Amino acid sequence: MSRTGLYVVIGILLVAVLAFGIYTYQQQTRPGIEVRVDEQGISIDGNG
Repeated sequence: MSRTGLYVVIGILLVAVLAFGIYTYQQQTRPGIEVRVDEQGISIDGNG
């Protein structure tokens, strides 16, 4: 593999890792709702 091809592969991998990090951060920080049903009844918790 030529040096240019190697640089292209490394660049693509870096972009993929960066995109995955941004996606993971957004998934963890977005508001959500948790609904639980147990012996005590229905409980709704929101973090937004």
